[in-house]
Amino acid sequence: MTSARLLTSYRKFWAQRFGIAPFLPMSRPEMEALGWDSCDVIIVTGDAYIDHPSFGMALIGRLLEAQGFRVGIIAQPDWRSAADFTRLGKPNLYFGVTAGNMDSMVNRYTAERRIRSNDAYTPGGSPDKRPDRATMVYAQRCREAYAQVPLVIGGIEASLRRIAHYDYWSDKVRRSILPDCKADMLLFGNAERALVELTHRLSKGEDIAAIHDLRGSAYMVPQGWRPADDWQEAGSRTSTTDRSHSFIRLPAYDEVKDDTLRYAQAARAFHLESNPGNARALVQTHGDRDLWLNPPPLPLSTAELDHVYDLPYARAPHPSYGAERIPAWEMIRHSVAIMRGCFGGCTFCSITEHEGRIVQSRSEASILREIEAVRDRTDGYTGIISDLGGPTANMYRMACKDAAIEAACRRLSCVYPDICDNLNTDHAPLIQLYRHARQLPGVKKVLIGSGLRYDLAVRSPEYIKELAAHHVGGYLKIAPEHTESGPLAKMMKPGIDSYEKFKRLFDQASVAAGKEQYLIPYFIAAHPGTTDGDMVELALWLKRNGFRLDQVQTFLPTPLALATAMWHTERNPLKQVTSSSETVAVVRGGRQRRLQKAFLRYHDPENWPLLREALKRLGRSDLIGNGKKHLVPTWQPGVADKPPARVKSPRTSGGRRS
Repeated sequence: MTSARLLTSYRKFWAQRFGIAPFLPMSRPEMEALGWDSCDVIIVTGDAYIDHPSFGMALIGRLLEAQGFRVGIIAQPDWRSAADFTRLGKPNLYFGVTAGNMDSMVNRYTAERRIRSNDAYTPGGSPDKRPDRATMVYAQRCREAYAQVPLVIGGIEASLRRIAHYDYWSDKVRRSILPDCKADMLLFGNAERALVELTHRLSKGEDIAAIHDLRGSAYMVPQGWRPADDWQEAGSRTSTTDRSHSFIRLPAYDEVKDDTLRYAQAARAFHLESNPGNARALVQTHGDRDLWLNPPPLPLSTAELDHVYDLPYARAPHPSYGAERIPAWEMIRHSVAIMRGCFGGCTFCSITEHEGRIVQSRSEASILREIEAVRDRTDGYTGIISDLGGPTANMYRMACKDAAIEAACRRLSCVYPDICDNLNTDHAPLIQLYRHARQLPGVKKVLIGSGLRYDLAVRSPEYIKELAAHHVGGYLKIAPEHTESGPLAKMMKPGIDSYEKFKRLFDQASVAAGKEQYLIPYFIAAHPGTTDGDMVELALWLKRNGFRLDQVQTFLPTPLALATAMWHTERNPLKQVTSSSETVAVVRGGRQRRLQKAFLRYHDPENWPLLREALKRLGRSDLIGNGKKHLVPTWQPGVADKPPARVKSPRTSGGRRS
């Protein structure tokens, strides 16, 4: 894989003389107290400012501060005018705009397009502190405030909308977010490397309009433009064999917005160019201009990731929030991220599109230092670390056994349809980390709250024993998502037998440890490829296994996810897409989505009328009755005072009511 310049190798900017800020300033008085007359960079974010590495504005802000730059924060500004965007004055280098830790539309709306009643990233959970499509709105206000200041957008909302994409909330294909924001550059993925280089280059007087060589960046250029050096379009007669100097032309926005076949083909091509070891640049025409996306960013080394997490965070919300509770902070304040990225490739998940498939792990020493910081500096600590994890709980230090194979690989998942023979699945470093973490003075218990990849865990019975004996607080989250092969294939998830094997090992380990512990499985309704018949089988599996789910999830099509491409096009981009290739069953109507969700809560009387109607339609009236073998009863609360009496017969003992 191409080498990258280390984050710590740059000569610090002259403003380092001002030292480290207790908190990055959010007001003029705070700037004056630090001795600043201006900010070099101003970050505008849709989240409340919490100075902790789990929050993007703090991580990026502290990283740039460590490079010597003065960084200010405008958190959750009033977007109804440009006035609030001038509160810190004009930045010397650029505005950096992000919607926050979540896509603003996912943050504000449910899977049924209903507005949410709270926002976990806002003081008091208030739901009205950010606009829809926050990146675009904030960018426009920055332009109004200071028209000539360079504008850079990033974060997960920008990452997931970096090419033409299907937007569930408007039910149409939208352009890349970059031209809609009128920004100079979009940085996608975990953008530390690109952002540090960009900031230093701008500080030396380079024009942002001329910076075209940053990995992980996107920009708009005149149609037909290409870099000055020898870049060639892949497939052309003069195409270079050097993939780092070739590009793929995706179907244009005007094609994909109206043609689902072309959209599915673009989605497949996009995902096949996601490995930073071999990805080519992507070009997509938008009107009379081209959107140019350079190859993805190179992952950080362990030493670089340690540097990012070891920065002098205050590890608290900004003092201006007073005693107001911020739900997202309450949830993670006693947890520690140990890695980033995920090679699972689940088609409904946005982690791959943003963080990439290469797992980047911190050193054990860095993680233990952060646990000690939680113990010593975080209010409310009671001796319990609530999580050691990341996108998954148990991919720590897992990677391809051969760097050359990893750099050449174009698989969409390292674990589907089977775990790759070249993948190192050794859990020993994670087991050692757990043991050392719980031995730290002042640490009573270390829990695992991140979702567990059970198909990896079953390869290490020792890990499961360690987990069950020491790191489960009665319940463990796990996500089989479904039981049937049809939807599981479209999710790129392992079969339910893998879950059941894990459950057996987990139950045995729990008993051996003298503990009563349970798995809490998560399932998705209405995922592409899921039929009503599949949901019947899932409901029967839930009943057989004694699960009565309280919270259930309906598939939410998020931008750029492969499952979203299936949902929009009814085609399968996991395989080559042609006019005659496989079609995918899709649940669109609200009533059918409610039905599939109702099967997950088969035990709820409110769902019984809908389920009875569906079971009759599906030819499964045999599942309606008052015995153990039935899914829903024939009686309905409120219709009769009590269920009909059961009459025993020689053939049945009259099972109890479902």
